[in-house]
Amino acid sequence: MKKSLLFFFLFIALNAISQNEAEDKEAILAVLISQEKAWNQFDLEGYMQGYWKTDSLKFYGSKGLTNGWQQTLDNYKKGYPSKEYTGTLKFTVDNISQIEENSYSVMGQYHLTRKAGNANGVFMIIFKKIDGEWRIVADLSC
Repeated sequence: MKKSLLFFFLFIALNAISQNEAEDKEAILAVLISQEKAWNQFDLEGYMQGYWKTDSLKFYGSKGLTNGWQQTLDNYKKGYPSKEYTGTLKFTVDNISQIEENSYSVMGQYHLTRKAGNANGVFMIIFKKIDGEWRIVADLSC
């Protein structure tokens, strides 16, 4: 009887954990979809809403490490000055893994179709739940 009761509670606990993880992953994917839509409308400020708006944001790309939300936005504006350069963005998410409670790593690919020449690459981003919202706190894109 005790074993059955223990198994039942263990099953309930694991089921609750997997439901929470599934909800987290769905919310993270929603942020990425929102970013795609903003980018494709040449709305770089809207795209940046997926990032943690703080000087602690880390972005590591082909030009090295960038610290801070505003500097990251400024770099995007410089590198993508018009719709010809932003083109159409499509993310392919290959993996979402929980790191710890309220933080996940996301690995995937980005595909830019644009008049200025297509661009493709890979990314690994870290999402953290901050004030009830999922935000990117670190981004490695190349």
